[in-house]
Amino acid sequence: MDGKPLGRLERVELRDIWTSEASDFTPWLGQSENLAVLAETLGMDLELEAQEKNVGPFRADILCKDIGSDAWVLVENQLERTDHTHLGQLLTYASGLQAVTIVWIASRFTEEHRSTLDWLNKITDESFRFFGLEVELWRIGQSPAAPKFNIVSKPNDWSREVARAARAIDDTELSETRIMQRAYWEALHRVLNTVDGPVSGNRKAAPQSWMPYSVGRAHFQLSAVMNRPKKQVRAELYMTGRNAKAFFWLLEQQKEAIEQELGYPLDWEELPAGQDSRIAVYFEEADPEDESDWPRQHEWLAKRLNEFHRVFSQRVKALDPADWRPEEDGGEG
Repeated sequence: MDGKPLGRLERVELRDIWTSEASDFTPWLGQSENLAVLAETLGMDLELEAQEKNVGPFRADILCKDIGSDAWVLVENQLERTDHTHLGQLLTYASGLQAVTIVWIASRFTEEHRSTLDWLNKITDESFRFFGLEVELWRIGQSPAAPKFNIVSKPNDWSREVARAARAIDDTELSETRIMQRAYWEALHRVLNTVDGPVSGNRKAAPQSWMPYSVGRAHFQLSAVMNRPKKQVRAELYMTGRNAKAFFWLLEQQKEAIEQELGYPLDWEELPAGQDSRIAVYFEEADPEDESDWPRQHEWLAKRLNEFHRVFSQRVKALDPADWRPEEDGGEG
């Protein structure tokens, strides 16, 4: 009996899809669904900060934040093979920043440039990371072209670090509480993947009391949080950075519409003693240490995280901190 027919992969020339790096490839890569493909290849969770951003005397193609570490990630891309000009720009970026991950994407890496990145990863400390990626396009028959990123150079022991999560503590060094916390998030991630909503569980569970998830903009994150002493869990939108109060105030102006869309009230916590702010919903009488109650807690968290993503993701992207009027909020003029 003949098997089902299979298609044949065909290579597509990059210039057939992207005529220009600046006007075609960079904007394409900056779209969230395409940046996610790059992030998955690198083992990071990237949020776009800016395109064509000034960094010293040059302009970086794409500037991101790795929300897992809050570290800067600069992406420089070419539709041709690597050259000395782009290498010089990457070195200038590194010299002007205290810590950064630099991702160099090209259609083909010459051996000398791949060796240079390997050498940079060898001589620099862990605050600097250099990746070299070759980008390809493939299709089957008349299907749309699909991108594929191949890592040709990466930091020393990066695969091991990704597998264990960056700088994670070895199991033998974890306390019972931290082992429980990690198991709790691993179980939540299985539920998130079953639900198959916009918040994915395809990430490393950390031995800590909270887990962050992307909502599509730097300085914002969704979080699931456990509070063992209070026997309580919560889902939240957390805002960080110097504009956190402005973002909080702007969202609070939409409070009625947001809570109506969600179908339940929220706790609007400005956290005036610090720089950050959060918007949360709490699940009381939920003991994270009671493993028999995990299914109930995880069902609640997965539902709330996905609801938060649905209601907040487009709103946070549209916020402009310049629209904040502190005097209207009772703050200092």
